[in-house]
Amino acid sequence: MSAVDLHTLTGAYALGALSGTEADEFARHLAQCPACAQEVRELKETAARLALAVAEVPPAGLRERVMTALPEVRQLPPIQPATPVIPLARRLRRRLPHLVAAACLVLAAVAGGLAVDARHQADQERARTARAEAQASVLNALMAAPDATFHTAALKGGGSATVVASKTIGRAAFVYHQLPELPGGKVYQLWYSRGGSMVPAGLVQTGRASGALLLTGGVGGADGVGVTTEPPGGSARPTSAPLGLLGV
Repeated sequence: MSAVDLHTLTGAYALGALSGTEADEFARHLAQCPACAQEVRELKETAARLALAVAEVPPAGLRERVMTALPEVRQLPPIQPATPVIPLARRLRRRLPHLVAAACLVLAAVAGGLAVDARHQADQERARTARAEAQASVLNALMAAPDATFHTAALKGGGSATVVASKTIGRAAFVYHQLPELPGGKVYQLWYSRGGSMVPAGLVQTGRASGALLLTGGVGGADGVGVTTEPPGGSARPTSAPLGLLGV
């Protein structure tokens, strides 16, 4: 691997996404490249801050409810994998801490609906898990992208947010922390700002004060991401003053 290639792997190394051989080679490179060593330290600190933004303590009694519901779950036959399975612990080490928040959502849904229709619920949970892993994969790529940018701001009314964007990947993510609950079923809606026009980019999940989500649509041509409060289901155009406008 050339020295030029090694300089582009700081993000992947900071997230533990390199193979053992690649990680060893890059570690030797760090000992001789102060610039890369500094960048790795900064990326690790940023990843830790984003993890704290979405970390939450599971509700009291959740484990007891799940254990009580388990006897009512009909076991599914084992699925024989077509390809070797990577150990779960190794996969989780390579995921951003955002996957922890997604896993909590899945676990809470299991606790609430197992007794109703176990097989149907299991199918739904597998689909949710697949979506969560797909989102975590893109978040990993965003964090590791050499051109990744991070813009953080406090929002009017409370809470804070960070927009992580990469024009190389063409995607952006919204990481939010301590957003106040809105009255009347209103929702937080995200918008791409493109040449003075606001384009819908997704809704923040209700009932969660902290979390992360990928913005819908590409980041190309956008000069910022806005946040507004909208009626249930969102709006085609903003109906309220922006709570914040973050760069991309």
